[in-house]
Amino acid sequence: MRLQPITWEHLTEALADRVLGLKAQDGGDWLRIGVDGAPAADTGRLAEGLAQELRLRGRAPLVVATEGFLRPASLRYEHGHQDPDSYADGWFDTNALWREVFGPLEPGGSGRVLPDLWDPAADRATRSAPVQLPPGGVLLLHGPLLLGRWFPFDLSVHIRLGPGSLRRRTPQDQHWTLPAFERYEQETAPHETADVLIRADDPRHPAWNG
Repeated sequence: MRLQPITWEHLTEALADRVLGLKAQDGGDWLRIGVDGAPAADTGRLAEGLAQELRLRGRAPLVVATEGFLRPASLRYEHGHQDPDSYADGWFDTNALWREVFGPLEPGGSGRVLPDLWDPAADRATRSAPVQLPPGGVLLLHGPLLLGRWFPFDLSVHIRLGPGSLRRRTPQDQHWTLPAFERYEQETAPHETADVLIRADDPRHPAWNG
């Protein structure tokens, strides 16, 4: 696959224009966009930038991070504090994401999305209030390991780092997660399954498949 150099500014503008041309695949009133990538890829930066571009175009965005839907520590650390398989399969509460984020955006849904559920630092519920996303609004869910879980994205974006870049940009105390991303590459191939691929080995000079 050939990738074209682009700036982050032009990339977010182009993505926003693409989103404006989409219709929800389920015929509902809301679009659901996934921005996938390892923590080192800083998916939140792209999601927030895209949200700003959508606001400028008159669309209401809601940015949700998967780190707000971690499972309790007793479940995350059931097999130890540095188990990559647990990180891949058991750290993120996918059932809660389906129930609290995607469920309200189904056809006939309320549009009331819970922006987060669990505070990992305090290891307790955040008790955040639901956010009303109006018809025509856009959910921007970002975080790691999003693809291959049957989430109903109308557009999926994957920010890819090569193995060397991923290792260099991942803090040393988080290197134990790297096998989880190796497995993700092998089993899910996000660089092939995502609708939009962004290569960001050099964060100053991204490239994408357009």
